[in-house]
Amino acid sequence: MKRFIRLPGARICGAFLAGMLLVAAAVLVFNLYGPPHQSWAEDNGLSALAAAPLPGLGADTIPDIVANVSPAVVRIDTTVQRNARSYNPLFDDPFFRQFFGDQLRIPSQPEVQRGMGSGFIVSSDGYILTNEHVVSGADTIEVTLASRNEPYTARLVGSDHDLDLAVLKIDAGSLPALSLGNSDSIRVGDWAIAIGNPYGLDHTVTIGVISAKGRPITIEDRQYRNLLQTDASINPGNSGGPLLNLKGEVIGINTAINAQAQGIGFAIPSSTVKAVFDDLVNKGGVDHAWLGVYLQPVTQEIARYFGLESQAGALIASVVNGSPAARAGLQQGDVVVRYNGSEVSTPSALIDMVSGTAVGSQVEIQYVRKGETRSTVATIEVKK
Repeated sequence: MKRFIRLPGARICGAFLAGMLLVAAAVLVFNLYGPPHQSWAEDNGLSALAAAPLPGLGADTIPDIVANVSPAVVRIDTTVQRNARSYNPLFDDPFFRQFFGDQLRIPSQPEVQRGMGSGFIVSSDGYILTNEHVVSGADTIEVTLASRNEPYTARLVGSDHDLDLAVLKIDAGSLPALSLGNSDSIRVGDWAIAIGNPYGLDHTVTIGVISAKGRPITIEDRQYRNLLQTDASINPGNSGGPLLNLKGEVIGINTAINAQAQGIGFAIPSSTVKAVFDDLVNKGGVDHAWLGVYLQPVTQEIARYFGLESQAGALIASVVNGSPAARAGLQQGDVVVRYNGSEVSTPSALIDMVSGTAVGSQVEIQYVRKGETRSTVATIEVKK
């Protein structure tokens, strides 16, 4: 079974830091997901860097790009304050507690967990993009620019757990900013440049190509969808840093790697970022469209059982009570074949269609039940 792990840009305990150099070579667990907002550099005339097309990959192409974009790539350091209680197994013995109670328990000691990741400036007035898991739960967030040794204190403006995206803000002006490219136009085989702070080595540059598009992976409680895959080397501390094209535009946010293989990293596409940036800044989060069904693929056996002509569609494994799907009359065992006029080929395709639907929209859903094709209308709601 494949293991996909986010690059560690989050918690690093003090004890762990002491042994970091001894185990770093063996570590395979790595840390690294509307309309454009007015603060986008390319939209408001701010100092977008290296946005002009380049004629090709010459001897100076990569160095020139790196020189232009590096000032906008930042290091992110976080701290989390926790109280750690020393543990003795005798404290869990009921007979021990009967005689001594809790009086011999060792009092809790404050423990500071430190984390590190990357990010990049997207507007000259100090908005910064990174991964949500880099800053999740942090008590303090500090951002260090390449041009300034003294870090800025950053505040979290908005974040989304499911998409693994976060927007930070520092109080500064006239900053260099990166522009977001069109990840939808990227082709497999296109060059890709990753910049970040792996293992605390600031502004490390690696290059590769886009190996694949539209990759879905699951890490712990997150299901990433539609990721870019690259063989540009990505390591702990790269999380939240930019993946760039040869125009110096950001086409992705470096997020995760395949823990069982080298040269397989993943990035959240810039198109995903553009679609939700306004909500992250203005509302502090993202309203996710919700239909309220659990899906599974249509296998050959299922297609035969339901009398379907092909395996295209999405089988409803269960319906959430009180959900839009339930109110629309959808039931377990229904096979959704069309959504708002578009053919549904797989469960993933249906999920993408629902995700791209505005909350409050009414959509027509065509489905097959016991060999009979039917249709209904559902009103999409905010995910609960």
